[in-house]
Amino acid sequence: MNPARDSALIDQLRAEAAETPWLEFKSNNTDPEMIGKRCSALANSARIEGRDMAYMVWGIEDESHAIIGTDFNPEAKKVGNQALSLWLANSLQPSIAFNFRTVVHPQGRVVLLEIPAATGAPVAFNAVPYIRISSATPRLTDYPERYQQLIERLRPYRWEQGIARQYASGDEVLSLLDYSQYFRLTGQPLPDNRAGIFDKLEADRLIVRDVGERWNITHLGAILFAMRLNDFEASLARKAVRFVAYSGKNRASPVAHRLDGQRGYAVGFEGLIDYVNNLLPKNEHIGAALRADRPLFPSIAVRELVANALIHQDMTITGAGPQIELFEDRLEISNPGATLVLPDRMIDLPPRSRNEALASLMRRMRMCEEQGSGLDKVVQACEVFQLPAPLFRTEGDATQAVLYGPRSFAEMTQDERMRACYFHAVLKFLSGDKMKNASLCVRLGIATKNAAQATAVINRTLDAGLIRVADPDHPRAGYVPHWA
Repeated sequence: MNPARDSALIDQLRAEAAETPWLEFKSNNTDPEMIGKRCSALANSARIEGRDMAYMVWGIEDESHAIIGTDFNPEAKKVGNQALSLWLANSLQPSIAFNFRTVVHPQGRVVLLEIPAATGAPVAFNAVPYIRISSATPRLTDYPERYQQLIERLRPYRWEQGIARQYASGDEVLSLLDYSQYFRLTGQPLPDNRAGIFDKLEADRLIVRDVGERWNITHLGAILFAMRLNDFEASLARKAVRFVAYSGKNRASPVAHRLDGQRGYAVGFEGLIDYVNNLLPKNEHIGAALRADRPLFPSIAVRELVANALIHQDMTITGAGPQIELFEDRLEISNPGATLVLPDRMIDLPPRSRNEALASLMRRMRMCEEQGSGLDKVVQACEVFQLPAPLFRTEGDATQAVLYGPRSFAEMTQDERMRACYFHAVLKFLSGDKMKNASLCVRLGIATKNAAQATAVINRTLDAGLIRVADPDHPRAGYVPHWA
């Protein structure tokens, strides 16, 4: 930790008018049971008060807040044969990342215990949750109104709110984040003074106030607007997008192009999409009068799938980030984390994201489609380009989307034909229509005289349980997805 920040934090805590539900001063009382109960009470109270952190400080007089010093040494303190920190960690449920720090303040030695606010559930000490009321530490269950208030304020951990850089000066914030791009992408005028810039960055939770006129850069701010992700912690730098183009159909083929992203997602997005699209193979398309080259894969599909990989990844999986791989016959886009929606329902169900703030801001910046419409457009574009249906799948702790290059009906596998049939039925249903043999012939490029081939695909898709007859009393009425 930063010694200067710790001293500034001590001064800020001392400036409080009195002890609060999330702050307590001690002289030299180091009773382990007392510390355990206070950890529970302060963590729970901090969440009710809307604080992310609670504190106990030894070596400060309760009434005057004067520094009197302490000889408390948490590292040497034992409870039975166990170190205090280990005993405390085992006694608190659920486990919280508390932190003892010795601070050599100019006015004397103090010990700081930093306690994260409760997140998923009330924090209990030896199976009993406590709460802070004035100077008392009663059981939380004795105050049902406080218990209900705490339950309403508990929230799951949000990676975006974590701290990527702590105790940064204003100059450091402006050098680490591409703030001019933030204003351009969000359509806001650039303020003519630093205070205005910081106010806007703070409003979108890209930065939060720290102590001593300093700032914390959040994970959200860094992952979106970092000038260089390598300027932050290694776990964040590994979230950079990686692109690899192979000269064959598998990963054993020679690497033709490689790009390891360095910039934040927002400031590097357009450049990344342009880079990928420029490397995609081109097909000659004959229009009304002219021949023109168009990308092998629809640009809107590439853009939307890359944005989805950025937005929906599980940021808590370390050592992994989004990856784009271009092969001779397909494009694979993957991200860490299993999808929160079943792969065959990703096109029709509203998306569920682990990173709501990230998703919201990227939509504001028009980097992806409005909520719920993106994958519809991916599948629709593949139909327009007469490509095989895209594949969405979860493998272990990763989600993958695959776009395939052109293949004739004869070249498609049975699974690819059924997937195209299912997605065609979904698109028809979402537009208020029903899939029929004739429409599937058009989708799969089957000549009318060979309509029996489409019928065979429909029958296999029916047997697989992916579609059903829309009206059993009128079989010619068409087909709808199995969930409709």
